[in-house]
Amino acid sequence: MRVDSASETVCYIPEAWIEHRFPPGTYSTLVRAASDELQIGVESPQQPEVLALLAASDAYMAGLYPAESNHLLSAEALTRPEVTFLVARISGEAVACGALVDSGQGWAELKRMYVTPAARGKGLGRRILRELENIAATHAIPRLRLETGVSQPEALALYRSAGFVEIDPFGSYLPDPLSLFMEKTLTEAR
Repeated sequence: MRVDSASETVCYIPEAWIEHRFPPGTYSTLVRAASDELQIGVESPQQPEVLALLAASDAYMAGLYPAESNHLLSAEALTRPEVTFLVARISGEAVACGALVDSGQGWAELKRMYVTPAARGKGLGRRILRELENIAATHAIPRLRLETGVSQPEALALYRSAGFVEIDPFGSYLPDPLSLFMEKTLTEAR
């Protein structure tokens, strides 16, 4: 555990995940809120509680978009070396998640951003986004990209307020009237 006095952030990351995902000493951001109830950290997506969180995300997305417009990574895909997967917990309960997928081409993609209905309105999406931006900056990744759906106004508002702008489809994505593609240039380490 370390305390960064400049930001008053208390950090704890399980050692096995640090060693697996990051060179020694390059990443140490797990946020604990002033209430000591919120923790955001790198975790395995293969845990039963996290699998349930991903299943809830799948169900939510399936209710909004047809299968061909859902571009979700499986729990197995979230364990690949180029993926960093974060889980937010309130009092130990998994309530939100997000992932960063390093393309190896000078950009990383945000995937699997989800907050349970009961935990919405607490700024968790913004906190996870900030942590994913910190990870990208730590790895000198200059741009973040994402695909999101047009039927998610809260997500769109979050991304726009965080500095993301619309771009053309990227990577293997094809144009889709139900998708928006966005990018943010990271200008400085956070």
